[in-house]
Amino acid sequence: MPAPLSATLADAACAPLQPGRASALLLTHGTLELRYYAPRGSDTQTPHSRDELYIVARGSGWFVRGAERVRFATGDALFVAAGVPHRFEDFSDDFGTWVVFYGAEGGERPG
Repeated sequence: MPAPLSATLADAACAPLQPGRASALLLTHGTLELRYYAPRGSDTQTPHSRDELYIVARGSGWFVRGAERVRFATGDALFVAAGVPHRFEDFSDDFGTWVVFYGAEGGERPG
């Protein structure tokens, strides 16, 4: 069965979380997963086993990746390689982000 053509922010905001997951799954295709993540209060995620790309759908705050810390806002894209500790901090109450997981377990090799 082919992946859905689109996923809207409205779809994402009301999609249920899977047991044991903090993000809602919206579509898959091959190794690609599109999820929506909207933590409330604090971000307690741990490193993931695949590379990921966040595309901030709404809100703002700070993003920590390893020893790096950068400001983020709606529309920004943030990359995290597999296995790297990361989290969102001091984010606004309306914060929500698309999460794209892709590639093999352990992440892709840098080009």
